[in-house]
Amino acid sequence: MNEFEQVATLLSLSMGAAWASGINLYAAVLVLGLGGATGNIELPANLEILQDPMVLMAAGLMYGVEFFADKIPGVDTGWDAIHTFVRIPAGAILASSAVGDVGSGMQLAAGLLGGGVSAATHTAKAGTRVMINTSPEPVSNWTASITEDLAVIGGLWVALNHPVLFMIALIAFLLMLAWLLPKLLRAVRMVFRKLGQMLGLVEKDKPVDAAHAEKLAQLKKLHLQGALTAEEYANAVARLETEQMAAADTAATPTN
Repeated sequence: MNEFEQVATLLSLSMGAAWASGINLYAAVLVLGLGGATGNIELPANLEILQDPMVLMAAGLMYGVEFFADKIPGVDTGWDAIHTFVRIPAGAILASSAVGDVGSGMQLAAGLLGGGVSAATHTAKAGTRVMINTSPEPVSNWTASITEDLAVIGGLWVALNHPVLFMIALIAFLLMLAWLLPKLLRAVRMVFRKLGQMLGLVEKDKPVDAAHAEKLAQLKKLHLQGALTAEEYANAVARLETEQMAAADTAATPTN
């Protein structure tokens, strides 16, 4: 293996582990640990601890818990909130450990990049789940959860067997997230605002005027007809609500 291939393999494993950790940490640990234990994967020295039976048992137990928690509407969001403090640092540690033999500088850089990648994928997953939970049926939660697990397995396989391809796909994925996350976070904020209003924790919006109500009805009609996706519908409603609130504040401001 030449120097370029070695660097590409280490970088791909490092970022692949971080990316997968942000989606499902325990599945990522199981895939890498079982692969190393069975001889299908040659793990770096600092990651060989994942092959330890105790680590595999712990990861398997927690994966079993997450398997069910991740498919229950509402519970999955609470689980994601708690794992903000688990997935991101774990992703940074795995990324750093994957390149530990190269040098301390490379190890620190990988840890910083890995933490950022884990944070991005975790935020995307958690935000998407909040939006999915606005749907009254549980099928979408099961579909999303199973898709995520398969993505972790498939993504790590690509990272290990086709490192250059994985890095290209990862860069494209992160660029897409940079465009998507602000829109997703605005939609999530609107969902939590509505929930707060239902619980009496947030002041309810002022009654909308007829024109505003008509625009909302048109957006809902377009969404039901399939002209707007759930994300586009949520973003459009959020923009409309922001415009309405700004107009109401302007009207309420006394003039000299």
